Amino acid sequence: MTMQFSVLASGSTGNAFYIESGEEKILVDAGLSGKKIEGLLEQIQVNPSDLSRILVTHEHSDHIKGLGIMARRYNLPIYANEKTWNAMESHLGKLSLDQKFHFNMEETQNFGGIDVESFAVSHDAADPMFYTFCKDGKKVSLVTDLGYVSERIKKTVEASDALVFESNHDVSMLRMGRYPWNIKRRILGDSGHVSNEDCALALTDILDDCTKRVYLAHLSLDNNMKDLARMSVKNVLEERGFEIGRRIELHDTDPVTATPLYKV
Repeated sequence: MTMQFSVLASGSTGNAFYIESGEEKILVDAGLSGKKIEGLLEQIQVNPSDLSRILVTHEHSDHIKGLGIMARRYNLPIYANEKTWNAMESHLGKLSLDQKFHFNMEETQNFGGIDVESFAVSHDAADPMFYTFCKDGKKVSLVTDLGYVSERIKKTVEASDALVFESNHDVSMLRMGRYPWNIKRRILGDSGHVSNEDCALALTDILDDCTKRVYLAHLSLDNNMKDLARMSVKNVLEERGFEIGRRIELHDTDPVTATPLYKV
């Protein structure tokens, strides 16, 4: 049974990712209201009552806003590392003990035949981590909310058939924008978010013959645009010999519209 996935929502207003194989249906993050997450799942014709579990990347509200609601409403187990649990638990409301599970950093767990590996990222959260999903020789990687892309991350996500990768801001737009300087400094720093250019430069080290699709994710509403992100990444990759649009496809993500289910 192959894997298929959808980027349900991506951006500073809320994030959620869905991946399935057979009966195993995983939600990663629940950073929107329960009602909105249900609507996004409906867009890809997935019944939320069929979800198996929720994995958490970190405790920022755009990743956990609807987490407690979804877990209670559908009696779902939640997986996160210990520091993330400590940082977020008071924001989730009442959960039963049998809904709380640990997923340690740099660990691999198997859910319904999918090997899920966690890896560390540099972001201003308690202990942020993201995931790769592997089954039957296919691999999907989810990489957002990081200030820079380390060599270890590049190694972890290489040979992915599909990548969901942060392309948060255009540096010029951010520098000239309305944000106060302390916020700009945070975004531009090593614990902030990856720019369009840094996304593209990292991808030049990661992309290989396996990779068919890259989804540009977590775009800033104020400091980026889909066309700009796509063009910036495409130009850098094509300068380095990658055939964008032929061998590798670049795809947008959206804060309110789920990407169509894609079978890896």
